[in-house]
Amino acid sequence: MPRFEVVTHVIASPGTVFDLSLDVGLHTASMAESSEKVVGGVTAGRLKLGESVTWQARHFGVRWRMTSAITAYDRPGFFVDEQVSGPFKQWHHAHRFQSDGHGGTVMRDVIDFAAPLGPLGTIAEVLALRRYLPRLIRARNQHIKEVAESAPRAES
Repeated sequence: MPRFEVVTHVIASPGTVFDLSLDVGLHTASMAESSEKVVGGVTAGRLKLGESVTWQARHFGVRWRMTSAITAYDRPGFFVDEQVSGPFKQWHHAHRFQSDGHGGTVMRDVIDFAAPLGPLGTIAEVLALRRYLPRLIRARNQHIKEVAESAPRAES
């Protein structure tokens, strides 16, 4: 099963970055390029442990729906979202947030995924998904970074 990791440094506290990463509206804004929108489950605010959301988006010219649930949660250190239903045979996305020791956060996304359709899915993974999916996560993280770094910072 393919795995990739994206590491992003954000000049904001782990708690701030954690909270923003679970915000449904912020996620939707970060995925504007694929016309992503919420069509079920939690429709606004922050997701919590056990909650789910259904996204609809257009990728590769095809409209997709994916329902993901928050299956692990330990603020501000990590959470996991996993596909409940959708286009992947498997989708497991671990989000980790660690202080950089200077008031910032190292945000680490580790994604394990598998395309459906057996050998055809493997071909899709090799030809497209292994490049496309990290690009999506980097775009999402860049949006989180911009929002977090533009927010007023609390004094220590």
